[in-house]
Amino acid sequence: MILADKIVKLRKRNGWSQEELANKIDVSRQAVSKWESASAIPSLEKILQLSELFGVTSDYLLKDEIEDEEFVDNTNDLEIKRISIEEANHYIEQRKLASWRIAVATFLCIISPITLFILGAATTIQNVVINDTLAVIIGFIVLFALILCAIPIYIYCGFKNAPYAFLEKSVPFELEYGVSGILREKIKANRNRYIISNIIASCLCVFSPIPLILTAFTENELIVMIMLGVTMLVAGIGVFIFLVVGIQNASMQKLLKEGDYTLEEKRKTAIKEPIAFVYWVIIIAIYLAWSFLTDNWHITWLVFAIGGVLFPALMAICNIFIDKKNKDK
Repeated sequence: MILADKIVKLRKRNGWSQEELANKIDVSRQAVSKWESASAIPSLEKILQLSELFGVTSDYLLKDEIEDEEFVDNTNDLEIKRISIEEANHYIEQRKLASWRIAVATFLCIISPITLFILGAATTIQNVVINDTLAVIIGFIVLFALILCAIPIYIYCGFKNAPYAFLEKSVPFELEYGVSGILREKIKANRNRYIISNIIASCLCVFSPIPLILTAFTENELIVMIMLGVTMLVAGIGVFIFLVVGIQNASMQKLLKEGDYTLEEKRKTAIKEPIAFVYWVIIIAIYLAWSFLTDNWHITWLVFAIGGVLFPALMAICNIFIDKKNKDK
């Protein structure tokens, strides 16, 4: 039996389509089709991946004279978890609930400084019966209260997601037969909602600075801070929508190991996450230092806008270096 026939036999035994097998070893469906029609031969690296995936020896795959399957002993290897349709549906439902909770928590964090900004500006207005100290105290109480409401939500969502944390890591898992087809139907059914929601969220975020831009025609600090609050509120709604639809769509992509959740992308994410963490810590440090040293809170928020613009560029540079490093191996 030649290699092509062995690949077909083993693939069908596992109940995988050509596309599913291709996703598991990071190749195109066309490549698998060529292997199975004997018009192309997998590289040695892919032969080793196939042998590990199918649980057979590489000799069995490569040597035509070996007809009987030679299975490898995987008892010491990490057991590959198989996910049933019930487990997949439970995970998707759990992430659907989490998407709303995380979106609410993030929205609370975004709007938390608004009271501080407005009350701080109100102290500059005559006939306003509030002094600087009281304004700061009330502002910080509201800020910390909203953040303290958000933190338990994040912790709770993380706790609920813990049993499925392996989906975000380079841990091997497989979907049982038929699950991938059902998930793709779900994605297809939600595609229009996903696209429309992202368009609305993008418009809200892009146009959110308009109220603040209009304050260029006034020197009233209270109006400026109110418009800043409106900007943060509108942007917060945009982020809220992004998170709800994004987390729900990502839950299905994680199960299918598609998009940002292929094995290769997960490896990239593991490298980029520490870089992203350090980047945003630096951005926050710059914001706080500039704000407290200059007391220009109505301007210093631009640090986050600039940081948000530069962040995708930083991640793109990281991807280039990671890809280059992988090619050099």
